[in-house]
Amino acid sequence: MRIISVNVNGIQAAAERGLLSWLQAQNADVICLQDTRASAFDLDDPSYQLDGYFLYACDAEVPSQGGVAIYSRLQPKAVISGLGFEMADRYGRYLQADFDKVSIATLLLPTGQEGDENLNHKFKFMDDFAQYMNKQRRKRREYIYCGSLYVAHQKLDVKNWRECQQSPGFMAPERGWMDEIFGTMGYVDALREVNREGDQYSWWPDSEQAELLNLGWRFDYQILTPGLRRFVRSAKLPRQPRFSQHAPLIVDYDWTLSI
Repeated sequence: MRIISVNVNGIQAAAERGLLSWLQAQNADVICLQDTRASAFDLDDPSYQLDGYFLYACDAEVPSQGGVAIYSRLQPKAVISGLGFEMADRYGRYLQADFDKVSIATLLLPTGQEGDENLNHKFKFMDDFAQYMNKQRRKRREYIYCGSLYVAHQKLDVKNWRECQQSPGFMAPERGWMDEIFGTMGYVDALREVNREGDQYSWWPDSEQAELLNLGWRFDYQILTPGLRRFVRSAKLPRQPRFSQHAPLIVDYDWTLSI
């Protein structure tokens, strides 16, 4: 099973850069998109369809302010939209596809980079979602959360980490939240399960210098329930081609998706 997760910063712009033709060639079973900035109606357009895939979308009240989508080769048993709290549902930040024994979700957090109000919204979302994840651990199924979290967890997840400690995305409360998820709750970081190298980034500031010097942050994850740990075969964050400020995260699992 191959799962690709990518924050597209607007699916229309990403599609114009070749995203859909690239995805079509990747032989993925499930593709999770974040920040589509499009309505479900917009995504019904044939130009956004992939041959051989079902497409599901969750949009924001104002479509330009969020939205997530899932492409799946296999039709899920069920598709669940939203998390039941405002910061998730109003901005179309969560969509889950249920298969036999495993649920695969796409998740978009607030960036926290747009001022104090946005940062406070991010912290509230993190608290609410941590409670949700804790409850899910009690269920007898596996979960894969494909999340664009706008949090770099460890020092090796951000270039020049010393200078970034007061910046949203690498602040102590954010990193502590990640510690709780991967520590106390027992979830697994798919990339780090098979790849411990530095300079593994998924987001770069929109500047020529950031690109040239690889001044990146790892903001994008596939978060797994511990029962899936042994099934992670490979994981990579290819820098090119790129269709937004984010790199795709491609993870292969020794798992056959079924319903």
